[in-house]
Amino acid sequence: MAPRDEEQTVSSDRADRGVLAYLRNRRDAVAVYLKGFVMGSAATVPGVSGGTIALILGIYDRFIRALTMFDGHLAKLAIGLHTAEGRARFGTAAREQDLPFLLVLFGGVVTAVLTLARVISATLAAAPGPMFALFGGLIAASALVLFERRWFTRLGQAVAAVAGFTVAFVVAGASGAGVFPETLPVVFLAAAIAISGMVLPGLSGSFLLLLLGQYEYLTTIAGRLTDHAASLASGTVPEQLVGDVAVVATFGLGAVVGFFTTAHGVRAALERYPSGTFAFLVSLMVGALHYPVVRVAEETDPEPIPIAVVVLAALAGAVLVFLFDHLTEDLEYMSEDLFRTDDDR
Repeated sequence: MAPRDEEQTVSSDRADRGVLAYLRNRRDAVAVYLKGFVMGSAATVPGVSGGTIALILGIYDRFIRALTMFDGHLAKLAIGLHTAEGRARFGTAAREQDLPFLLVLFGGVVTAVLTLARVISATLAAAPGPMFALFGGLIAASALVLFERRWFTRLGQAVAAVAGFTVAFVVAGASGAGVFPETLPVVFLAAAIAISGMVLPGLSGSFLLLLLGQYEYLTTIAGRLTDHAASLASGTVPEQLVGDVAVVATFGLGAVVGFFTTAHGVRAALERYPSGTFAFLVSLMVGALHYPVVRVAEETDPEPIPIAVVVLAALAGAVLVFLFDHLTEDLEYMSEDLFRTDDDR
């Protein structure tokens, strides 16, 4: 074969490999995006944990590893993005910390939240009693499933369980009374706390928003964003645009802070005191049932048919959780290392 022919063959082989790598990367990105969409869909439903879905979809370990690797090094490298060498260093560090994976994954999560928020908000407005009954069934069944995985027999576990139940019961009652205002500082704090549901399987972020009295408020605003986009496309600036964007931006900032504080704090607690922390978290869910119960009582007429509807809705939520648990019974909700008893360490 002539040298020129050999060069053309080598060049063709490299091009083929480059095309295959490009297609493979695109396919992987689409798969990660769709998994993020499923996580986000689950996260919009109180009682369902986005972290659990990440585990079921086989990306939990990579998700946690990418979060814990993320540090301030990238921010320092970002200063040099104006040069080719700086961009190369930033790109290398970003790939090492798996930042592209996180960006694509959260792109799917955000898309799901914005898409489904309107549906949930509209359903809550149309049938609040059955919807809160459904949430209650989801939360109660999720707590029961987690209790079945580890019973709390030691004194420290029992104390943590009582503390978790008491805190949630009191806060849930306060939520029902409207003590938590719909203000930007509260939205920031709620986001920082709720985002741990994306990191910790078994703990629902939407449930925490429900507990803090911010769930309906935030789903309504998220649903309005699609209307704002349509209005802007037609050349009209909505009156509520600035306020709604401020709320969403505040929530996003709180979520970012929560990833690197609240979520890491919970993980550190699980690593040092796994069974006690687990007991606190599960009992938190049980105590927080106070909130949907109060809302169902407020929104349901004391008539046979309305009562039957909310009972069926609660049963439907419980059945969904038990069915999901049955289909995934061979999977663990978290690493076995995190769920060893404290005395085993």
